[in-house]
Amino acid sequence: MDPFLQAAIDEAKLGLSEGGLPIGSVLVRGGQIIGRGHNRRVQHGDPMAHAEIDCLKNAGRQATYKDTVLYSTLMPCFLCTGAAVQFGVPKVVVGESITFPGGESKWGRSGDFMEAAGIEVVNLHDATCIQMMRDFIAANPKLWNEDIGV
Repeated sequence: MDPFLQAAIDEAKLGLSEGGLPIGSVLVRGGQIIGRGHNRRVQHGDPMAHAEIDCLKNAGRQATYKDTVLYSTLMPCFLCTGAAVQFGVPKVVVGESITFPGGESKWGRSGDFMEAAGIEVVNLHDATCIQMMRDFIAANPKLWNEDIGV
C-alpha cells in the first residue's frame, strides 16, 4: 500500500467517524506530508469543505505547489480539480473512480480537465477506497447525492 494513499484513507475514516463522508486527502512534498484533510461538509455545515480543499487549507500558504503531489481517496470533483489546476499541482493520485468518476460536464470529466491542464492523474483503483465508498453510498444515499450535487 502506498503510504500516502494510506494517510488519505486514514483521513477518510476520520471523516466517517465524525459523521461525515469518507473522503480523505494529503498533500506531499519531497516524501513528506505537508497537509492533510477530509470532507467536512456535514461537520462544518460548509458546502465547500471538500477533502482536497480542507487538505490545501491545512497545508497553509505555499510559495509553490509545482513540486507537490495531491492524493485523494476519490476522483476529485470540479471544485477540487479547479484548486489543483489553480495552484499548479503537477500530479494527482486518486484511490478510485468507480463510485464517482469525477465531475462531469459538457467539457468532459474532471480527470480529463486536469490532464488537459498538464496534471498527471494516476488512478490506483484501490479496493479499500472502492469498498469504503460503496458501503457509505449504500448506507447514506441522500447524503451522498447532496455531496455530489444530485
